[in-house]
Amino acid sequence: MSRLILVLGDQLTPSLSSLQAGDKAQDIVLMAEVGAEATYVRHHKKKIVLVLSAMRHFAQALRADGWQVDYVRLDDPANTGSLRGEAERARRRHQAEGIIATEPGEWRLMQDMRVWAQLLSDTRFLADRDGFARWAQGRKALRMEHFYRLMRRKTGLLMEGDQPAGGQWNFDHDNRAPPPGVLGLPQPMRFAPDSITQEVLDLVAARFPDHFGDLAPFWFATTRDQAEQAFAHFLRSGLADFGRYQDAMLTGHRFLFHSVVSLYLNLGLLDPLAMCRAVEGEWRAGRVAINSAEGFIRQIIGWREFVRGIYWWQGPAYAQANALDAHRPLPWFYWSGETSMACMRACITQTREEAYAHHIQRLMVTGNFALLAGIDPRALHEWYLAVYADAFEWVELPNTVGMSQYADGGLLASKPYAASGAYIARMSDYCGSCAYDVKAKEGARACPFNLLYWHFIARHAERLRKNPRMAQMVRIWDGFAPERQAQLRHDAEAFLARELV
Repeated sequence: MSRLILVLGDQLTPSLSSLQAGDKAQDIVLMAEVGAEATYVRHHKKKIVLVLSAMRHFAQALRADGWQVDYVRLDDPANTGSLRGEAERARRRHQAEGIIATEPGEWRLMQDMRVWAQLLSDTRFLADRDGFARWAQGRKALRMEHFYRLMRRKTGLLMEGDQPAGGQWNFDHDNRAPPPGVLGLPQPMRFAPDSITQEVLDLVAARFPDHFGDLAPFWFATTRDQAEQAFAHFLRSGLADFGRYQDAMLTGHRFLFHSVVSLYLNLGLLDPLAMCRAVEGEWRAGRVAINSAEGFIRQIIGWREFVRGIYWWQGPAYAQANALDAHRPLPWFYWSGETSMACMRACITQTREEAYAHHIQRLMVTGNFALLAGIDPRALHEWYLAVYADAFEWVELPNTVGMSQYADGGLLASKPYAASGAYIARMSDYCGSCAYDVKAKEGARACPFNLLYWHFIARHAERLRKNPRMAQMVRIWDGFAPERQAQLRHDAEAFLARELV
């Protein structure tokens, strides 16, 4: 008898473990577009189009490779709207003896699917979940840098024998240059929608008109070949300056030297180790400096693998972490972009239009503001999960709860990533067009990041004075005259009362 091989929307990889375990002669691949996956958070319209179009193209490729594919479309009148419902319908339809699948990337699906499917390990990652748990067990705090060195040794990337190439593991101190001039900045490769994508665009426009985000222009890659072209374009045009300017932000230049391929990688259209080998090859060929190559590779085999390990090790309760007791609701301007803060307006507008913002825009602008203002981390997590095309919970949740909001109390990050307006002024050109004065520390025109920074330090002084990386800022706060402390508190609270509605 035949079996069903269920392939999920972020498993678009020909070497997927479930496909490797299947038999083309008798097994049937099942792929299903279900409403529950588009709406458990209200995903950005472009994100829904990307996933559905990439799924349809992958099904086409599987058929060309000799697989029998049963593909259930979202607009099928008999569609049950749930993954389990479609799996059961297909099992009866084909009289299949069972369902096999590669384990899903999110707890909510894992808890459901393990009841009705045989789950195989996802071999597309370098670190397996059990191995990470053994490494993490018993450690008081987890630091990506220690894990990253293990991954470098495991893969041999940027290694000279047992030592790191260039004499050091991390070149991050070379990767913090302020914004460059605007001339000659590259653009990510863009692809015109084909007939399959256009059909999905029409479907999403009709079915999800009230979801966040713009549909047009849609230019993302939707096939493996296109994703590989996009990455090759980055190697030629962006990698050389990626490291130096990876933390910079520019109004009107949304991509700078970033690859904009994380969305393809997280769908399974790109191979992470192959990407890193290609980047290493550019360095060994002398075409890029080691700080750019190392910075990119660290994001893939360091951060990406590390946060996935955290996600599975911590379990579903991690989403409820709130160590700083932050409970303010997410302000409406996170959806509308309508705020007088130029940096927030730029990053949110870009997010609405592109379903993309780079990691510093997320961490040090929208994330930093939420941290300083005491926004509920669960609400921020659901916003990030909804609005970015590359956001899947296993990678997004630890970055939000642990890295951005310090809501896990320091399990993942060694300090809260709190910063005043001075950081944004140094790393961007946003402040020049802002209604607020980034140099002002007090008063109604003072940059809200300046006011909220000290408000944050004051609120959490007892916790932060025990943190070696934050204790100095608490001592500075303690040294302010009582009158100045009172004024800073008043100004910050007046801003919060005025703007967070």
